Amino acid sequence: MASTADIKNGVVLSIDGQLWSVIEFQHVKPGKGGAFVRTKLKNVVSGKVVDRTYNAGAKIDIENVDRRDYTYLYNDGDSFVFMDATDYDQISVSSTVVGDAANFMLENQSVTVALNNGNPLYVELPASVVLEITYTEPGLQGDRSTGGTKPATVQTGYEIQVPLFLETGTKVKVDTRTGDYLGRVND
Repeated sequence: MASTADIKNGVVLSIDGQLWSVIEFQHVKPGKGGAFVRTKLKNVVSGKVVDRTYNAGAKIDIENVDRRDYTYLYNDGDSFVFMDATDYDQISVSSTVVGDAANFMLENQSVTVALNNGNPLYVELPASVVLEITYTEPGLQGDRSTGGTKPATVQTGYEIQVPLFLETGTKVKVDTRTGDYLGRVND
């Protein structure tokens, strides 16, 4: 058992059987009364964010979460197969754990998988990835870089909004957290 003095950003706590990651924390020592720790916690599985306050010295459960680099190999229907970059072991991660990250993963791409007692918790991608547009309607004469957007399907099958002047075959940088178009990539 650990105490509130061990709370740091990124530490994973076990609360009521669920895993919560500490986003931010603050030790508070008011002029009157006992000290306490104010935390903002994010559920590792669902992503829900809550505020929680602990009295100073309270006992907490800190869980061990192993974050390792993996290479995405392929999708075998209901799960995704990853290979450990160091010892070449392969693991299958269910599509519910992968979640929206599947929209931006290409084969042989490096990702980070967080494991707790051998169970995958989540898949973390780089902040942005480069994807090729496989289909978009042609732009009209007079379309400029400032102005509207149009839907475009990228090579993973995900649809994003891009400026009107982009064409099929163009490589674009996409934000993996929001799915937003960040810019064109020149080879």
